[in-house]
Amino acid sequence: MLIRYFGAAQAAAGMAEERLDLDAVTLETVLAHLTARYPLPVRVGGPAMPEVIARSSFLLNEVAARDRGRVLAADDVLDILPPFAGG
Repeated sequence: MLIRYFGAAQAAAGMAEERLDLDAVTLETVLAHLTARYPLPVRVGGPAMPEVIARSSFLLNEVAARDRGRVLAADDVLDILPPFAGG
């Protein structure tokens, strides 16, 4: 599974994307895994993944994913999208 991080999620993970060897798990399980994997900010003053995930929206294969009980497959792409500011 490919996880792509945007904005504060990228800062919290310290990378733009990563592959996880997870198959047939729910979106909630993946989010819990990422929260446990990155519990603290990567850099001083940066965001921590638990807070980022709590306020983010998600795309699964470029479609909004709101059902955290949805089962994901190994070839899925999950985008983590924190709120963006701008005009």
